[in-house]
Formats: sequence, C-alpha cells, structure tokens
Amino acid sequence: MSTLSDLVYAQGRSSAEDVEWLHRLAGDGQLLADLAFADIVLWVPTSDDSFVAVAHTRPSGAATLFYRDIVGDRVRPQWRTQVRDAFQSGRIVDSASPDWFEETPTRVRAVPVVRSGGNEPPRAIGVLTRHTNLGEARTPSRQQITFNDCADELFGMIATGDFPDMAAPTSPRRGAPRASDGLVRLDVDGITTFASPNALSAFNRLGFDDELEGESLVEVVTKILPTKRQFDESLPVVVTGRAPWRADLEARGVTVSLRTIPLRDRGTRIGAIVLCRDVTEIRHQEQELITKDATIREIHHRVKNNLQTVASLLRIQARRSHTEEAREALTQAMRRVSAIAVVHDTLSEGLAQNVDFDEVFARVLKLVAEVAAAPNTRARTHSSGRFGTLPSEYATPLALALTELVTNAVEHGLAGQEGDVEIIAERSDEHLAVRVRDTGSGLPEGQVGRGLGTQIVRTLIQGELGGTIDWHTIMGSGTEVTIDIPLRYIERSGA
Repeated sequence: MSTLSDLVYAQGRSSAEDVEWLHRLAGDGQLLADLAFADIVLWVPTSDDSFVAVAHTRPSGAATLFYRDIVGDRVRPQWRTQVRDAFQSGRIVDSASPDWFEETPTRVRAVPVVRSGGNEPPRAIGVLTRHTNLGEARTPSRQQITFNDCADELFGMIATGDFPDMAAPTSPRRGAPRASDGLVRLDVDGITTFASPNALSAFNRLGFDDELEGESLVEVVTKILPTKRQFDESLPVVVTGRAPWRADLEARGVTVSLRTIPLRDRGTRIGAIVLCRDVTEIRHQEQELITKDATIREIHHRVKNNLQTVASLLRIQARRSHTEEAREALTQAMRRVSAIAVVHDTLSEGLAQNVDFDEVFARVLKLVAEVAAAPNTRARTHSSGRFGTLPSEYATPLALALTELVTNAVEHGLAGQEGDVEIIAERSDEHLAVRVRDTGSGLPEGQVGRGLGTQIVRTLIQGELGGTIDWHTIMGSGTEVTIDIPLRYIERSGA
C-alpha cells in the first residue's frame, strides 16, 4: 500500500512542508474520529481538478461506514462538489440533507485543511471530511455532546490553520492517551468543565477523591504531587492547558500520561482538552527493559574485559615461551580471543543485540597488524563492500573465521614476501558472500590446509552459520577463499 507521502507527492501539487502538515494531521486522525464518532477521511487535490483519499481513520466508539479501505480512491461524485467548495472557499461546508452511502443515511462535513506559518499566507492544502452514521442515531449522552463539541472546535482550528500545532512534540512515547482513555475539558482559566468517567478514575487512582468538575486542574495536581519529589518539568504547562505538550503525572505508585491540546478561536485561546491515560504498567515494562538492556550491556562489557585479560596473559606467555611452535600457538590463541572480545565490546556500546559488522571487522583487521609486521613479510590489507548488521550470535563466529583466514593469508600465502590481502563483502537480501584473496604463492589446486585454523574455519562457517566455504588458486598466483552464508538460515535461527 502506498504511504501518505507517496500519494500526496504523486498528485504533484504539494510541497514538503504541505506533506509534513498533512502527516501531523493524519497522526491525529484517531483523536478526531473518536471525538466526532465518525469516519475521518483526508483528501488532497489532483492535477485534474479532483481529489484523492490519502488517509482514513475509523472511530473506535461507533460503527464505521467504510468496511473497505478507500485510501488511494478518488472522491465519489456525491461528495466532489462539497469537497471542492470547502477547498476553494476555505470554509467548512456541511451537507444540506442526509447523504445515503450504501443504503445508510449519513451526514458529511467537509473541512478545509489550511496550512499557516512560514513566509506564505494561509492556504488550503487539502480537505478533511467527517462521515457520521445517522442510522445509529440515539439520544446523545453528556460525554458524547462534549466530545462532539471538542471535535467541532478542532475542525474550526483546522480550517483556520491553528491545528495541528507544528511546535508540538512528535512521535509520542508508547502509551500516548486517546479520547476513550480519559478526557478533561478546561476553560480559558484552567477550570475543569467536564471530566469523562475514565479521566476521573485515573485521577482517583492518583489520590484525588473528589469531583474534578469545577476544580482548577493545577490545584488538583498540586494536591496530588508528593512533596520533596521531582516531577516532569513540562507538567505545569500541560495542566494549565497553555501549550500542546505531553507529561507524566506520578503519585502513589501510579503513572498517568497527559496530553494537552489548547483550543483556539481564530488564534485566541478559549480553553483546552487534556487527554489522560493510566500507563503505570507500560512505564514499569519500559523501566524493566531499560534495566535489562543496561544489564546485558554490562555483561558484554565484563566479558570483553575478561577476554582481554586472557589475551594479555596469552601474549605474556607467548613471549616467555622457549620454542617457536609454542610461541606461535599461544599467539594464535591470543588473536582468536581478541577477535571475540571485539564483538562483545561492540555489543556493550549499544542497546540492540545486533552489531554493525563493518565496524567490527574494521577493528578485527587491526588484530592481524602484528602478523603483517612479521620479519621479511609486508602485507597490505584492504576491505571493500558491505557486511551490514548481523545478530550477535553470528557476528562472533564470522569475526573469528575471518581472523583465521586473513591471518593464514598473511602468514602462509605471503610468507617472506610483499603483497596484498583483500576482503570483499557482498550482501543481498538472501546471502552474504565474502571473498578473502591474497597475492601470495597460492595453494596447489584441490589441496587445502589441514591445520587447526582450517578446521576452526570449517566448523564456524559450516556448522554454526550453515554456510559454505571454498579454497581455490587464482589464475597466475594467490589464493582466494569464498564464503557464502544464507541469511534466511540466520533469520530462522532467531536473529
């Protein structure tokens, strides 16, 4: 399905600022639909004097009129004149008589979406339509009347460019309140004129046992807040209804998320809507996740430190060895441990248990510098291509395998001479292919080393990563090792 941006840009009549404005408005589509108890559809003009739907939101507290998705559809003939009039006049246009949609009587309101601010004068960039189902008409409750009044005031703000407010914070945290979670209506002085049952319940859980209506929300919150305790710095701005902001209110072990939407009449503030939701459990889960992430990072950090200690001990032991064979074995072990330590060091720096393997391998390559500096050997290492992001359980064996291959290429392929070792990574959606190529003396075709390093590489690539590995001599000179790892295997294994 095309995104809102794709649909808007496809019409060729909107700027990037227009698209951002429409995105903000569409993000509040659920709020508008719930307040109006109606379907909300957002339209933008086309190049042939028509309109196309770019967003649609169904109400959560009423039956929808549109059982099929209409995003991407052109405006229907029975609505076209009304939508065009609202767009061209910049005024809200209501249907003169009930509009029948699939044998259901409806009432349609067309609201021009006006963008204001910047250096340009306010202008219509689209139209929002409200489709109310009259087939379910019943005597409205006080809550429904208040919700509808709030919706009408927001529609009026949309038509004058006062809503959405581009200064309001974007990307609300998980658990952002909706109208059905709890709604408080404030007048211009911050006095509560209406509180839904869910809103009253939320404040009761915080410790306020009286009625909210008729009370100053600032005074109510002041009574609730524990003394000598820090609180959200944006809370005063939110509870006074003066700015479109969000804040958390905490008391008695309960956390209620608040979102304020100031109401304006042609720029003059006339009150506010305060949405509230009990997010105690959500905040607890978030805190547990933060604690868990911090613990995991600390574990990786300590494992890295321990591995580096082991590598240092192996290096010391290697220097004190009396035989070349023992020294070489200890040095190889030291490099293997250091390669694993690099992966844990990278994991200790981030929240995700995935690693940027390009960064890891750049650090792993430095581990072979000691080998490259061996007497009578001058090796230059180069890497190209992209490994991408890999899960930690696969980054470790791949880093260790590549350390072995590069080390072998320098120690054996380029022993006593000057040359290059090139590592080429090629990643697609289904495979990761890596080639390690050197310009050394090469192997006899069909013959592969039988040493510990070769056995380690085979075990890591074939056993742990489910991949394939092949050694062959490059035409002329040198050896090339080709590794192919199926990424689907990684995904099935829980990456």
